[in-house]
Amino acid sequence: MEPGLQAKLLRVLQEYEIDRVGGTAPIPVDVRIVATTNRRLRDMVERGTFREDLYYRLTVVPVVLPPLRERRGDVELLADHFLTRHGTSGRRLSLSSEARAALAARPWPGNIRELENTLERAALLAGSPELGAGDLADRDAPSPRLGGGLAGLTVREVERQLIVETLARTNNNRTQAARLLGISIRTLRNKLAEYRGRGEIDPTSAASA
Repeated sequence: MEPGLQAKLLRVLQEYEIDRVGGTAPIPVDVRIVATTNRRLRDMVERGTFREDLYYRLTVVPVVLPPLRERRGDVELLADHFLTRHGTSGRRLSLSSEARAALAARPWPGNIRELENTLERAALLAGSPELGAGDLADRDAPSPRLGGGLAGLTVREVERQLIVETLARTNNNRTQAARLLGISIRTLRNKLAEYRGRGEIDPTSAASA
């Protein structure tokens, strides 16, 4: 946060009023502020990059949340929650004992977001209702393999097949498919429109819906 914006926020917290753009008088506000950060604000205060008065104004009731690697007991609870959230086609997914051990052993540098991404990917690509340790691919693992051989296919054909098969795996959920493919939803839409225009996919298929 830029120093000028820090000063404006401090004024809001001190005076409980804001100035509307183009307004002629301050507007009183009655709010509760919950601020979060992954930075060491005390160190930033000492370096002069964060206002000391704002620091003390925000840390009235500080709550420190340890990283996930220090809360091993939360990993299984969160994993079960994310499997329920990201299950597809009404399937009830579960984790094998080996999968639970694998989750507990990982350092999770990306914390809860990394855990959720791992479980969402596993839920989408799972071959059976019970996930094993092998289903929990590393976050940098390659995209799911295509069915059949690739010999004789052009790069463009491989790309199209990967997109179509990923959409099929996600029940035509474009948001999930784009995330798995590592592309934006806009890029996915453009690719599908391009394939339809060239007659490379069935206009009535789920992939073109």
